[in-house]
Amino acid sequence: MYGMKLWTMRLEAGDGHAPTKNGLAWGLLVATFIDIAVDGFIIGAGFAAGGETGMILSLGLSVELLFLGLALTSESTKGWRIVAISGALAVTVLVCAVLGNILLSGASNAVIAAALAFSAAALLYLVTEELLIEAHTVEEQPIATLVLFSGFLVFWSIQLSGS
Repeated sequence: MYGMKLWTMRLEAGDGHAPTKNGLAWGLLVATFIDIAVDGFIIGAGFAAGGETGMILSLGLSVELLFLGLALTSESTKGWRIVAISGALAVTVLVCAVLGNILLSGASNAVIAAALAFSAAALLYLVTEELLIEAHTVEEQPIATLVLFSGFLVFWSIQLSGS
């Protein structure tokens, strides 16, 4: 997640003049497609887990996907580009959901739990880094997010070693 943030920041910076190329914000577009692929895999893992997990994840993530799709539309993205991007996003989430379900359908409960735990960490990253951006009063360095998640990992490791 940290490496993806650095990479998309570099894409958005581009040559230092504008974050867009051919009217598209490539950093945002790449980050969105990676996020959509991970979300699709999470949905597939939920269906592989059985019960209502897949349906609950599908419903919850569909709201996120709606607003993510709306965020991609800007004044510079119009007409056929919006349709093409929306279609590509839909195909990406569908393919990754099917792939996640196929790969995890015969997996053990531990593997499925690990995949869902990764998804929880990815969503936590999204909340702390993107959705709470307005709460940031000063420009923060990307290392701050790495330190935050390192703290979670250390605390989790201490809890596991004490059990």
